[in-house]
Amino acid sequence: MRSDIRVLIDGTAVPPQLGGVGRYLEGLVAGLGEAGQAVTVVVRAEHAEHFRSLGGDLRVVTAPSWTSSTPLRLLWEQTGLPLLARRLRADVLHSPHYTRPLLRRGARVVTLHDATFFSDPDRHGRLKRRFFTAWTTLALRDARTICVVPSAATASELRRFVAGARAAVHVAHHGVDTSLFRPPTADEVAAALPALGLEPGQPWLAFLGTIEPRKNVALLLRAHRELRRRGVEVPDLLLAGGRGWDLEAAALLDASSPSDGVHELGYLPLETLPVLLGGAELVVYPSTAEGFGLPVLEAMATGACVLTTRSTAIPEVGGEAVAYVETTVEALVAELESLLADVPRRRELGLRGRERAATFTWRRTAETHVTAYEAAR
Repeated sequence: MRSDIRVLIDGTAVPPQLGGVGRYLEGLVAGLGEAGQAVTVVVRAEHAEHFRSLGGDLRVVTAPSWTSSTPLRLLWEQTGLPLLARRLRADVLHSPHYTRPLLRRGARVVTLHDATFFSDPDRHGRLKRRFFTAWTTLALRDARTICVVPSAATASELRRFVAGARAAVHVAHHGVDTSLFRPPTADEVAAALPALGLEPGQPWLAFLGTIEPRKNVALLLRAHRELRRRGVEVPDLLLAGGRGWDLEAAALLDASSPSDGVHELGYLPLETLPVLLGGAELVVYPSTAEGFGLPVLEAMATGACVLTTRSTAIPEVGGEAVAYVETTVEALVAELESLLADVPRRRELGLRGRERAATFTWRRTAETHVTAYEAAR
């Protein structure tokens, strides 16, 4: 599916550790390359080499060094980015993280990742909530803008919360790179154990994501602690990802240690994540609100048994290939104990998850984006 449309993607909002928006952008760019779509992406200098390595018909432009400052990046987005788009003769400018140049006259596409700033306002800081609700509302009320969202649940939530929405909305599920996210070999697991803080043969539970209130890490920590108090042989809990603004989870983590069976790993290299997920007895993701739920999909692709919730978009990802639980300590304790005791069920869910994950490709994501680009032009 090749289009002659000239697309410029603004990747300057990608954080230093890539994170969710970075993973989305690198997957999208790779999918566009696989589909034969030429694209230019502008990124900060620290990400330029990484995006050049993605191959395909991709041109990488480096933004000014001072865009590493968020306020200055936002200023450049409103001034320098439209000038760059004009210089490159871009038919469409794609802003992949909520904000966009307000004065650009040409075609524009903006990605809105979730509706949690509206549906779960107390789960975000006040300044961040106001900032993102304002930009989301501006995008949806602009009939000249095409909006891309990662799930039907997000599209529905945004329509519910934003009155007067006039922008067309395209649903593009994320994909997963199954050449990276695949079941790990025994040798790969053994090699990664020191980075995970584990001994050979030691089992574990895994969580992957930013530790923020909607991810419910405090609930997971309390359930894990309760299982140990009851004498259940529960594996150690490994938490991968950076700390956000979850004060309750932070307090519990500060009071925990590996001797309590809790390992806070921080950000792990991308190549370690398939081992973290696919080598776990269970991947537990008790989030209460998701625009998509990429960690669930990545865990499924590694053959992991996933325990998660039916909140927002997660069932679009997990279908019947994951286990679901209510977000109470009692429910999570019961389901964890049940799954840990039922090896055949875990194995069956792992097989189902891998089969389902194979249907979520970045090329498919890219093709939906090309449709949005053509609609915007």
